[in-house]
Amino acid sequence: KKGREGMKTFYLIGGPMGVGKTAACQILKKKLDRCVFLDGDWCWDMDPFVVNDETKALVLDNICSVLNRFLSCTVFNNVVCCWVLHQQEIWDTILTRIDTRGWKVVCVSLAASPEVLTDRLKKDIAQGSRQPDVIQRSLDRLPLYQNLRTVRIDTTGLTPEETAAEIAALESCT
Repeated sequence: KKGREGMKTFYLIGGPMGVGKTAACQILKKKLDRCVFLDGDWCWDMDPFVVNDETKALVLDNICSVLNRFLSCTVFNNVVCCWVLHQQEIWDTILTRIDTRGWKVVCVSLAASPEVLTDRLKKDIAQGSRQPDVIQRSLDRLPLYQNLRTVRIDTTGLTPEETAAEIAALESCT
């Protein structure tokens, strides 16, 4: 496991649905010393799935609360969080509502070619883990990641292991 003596790192990772955020972050969690992982999607796991101002605020509050608890826990040297994060406003809100004093902050946007993204999502749909409408929603969000103040990693030709290694090697974004 990678350890940076005395250095604590918070990784905030965004990208469209199906780009490989969760897979890469699960591997990253195992690669890093004393690491905890929060997938923002866990805070959206509701049935029926309702997206409105109230649920958006609730989910953002929950994510920030959990992250603050992880960041203040002395057990962790690394905190990893991923979510769709397709607007700079979402990144900024999270980063202003959490206490990262003493933490290096690494902000990463994952992307892939539209063809690879579509193929990955079709596999998820065939396995029953996603609904068919996710393809268009993900493709619609893909260009939004080009304008964010993050490091961008194209996962098109990368395995989740290679993506995790690239993330782990990044320097601070703040």
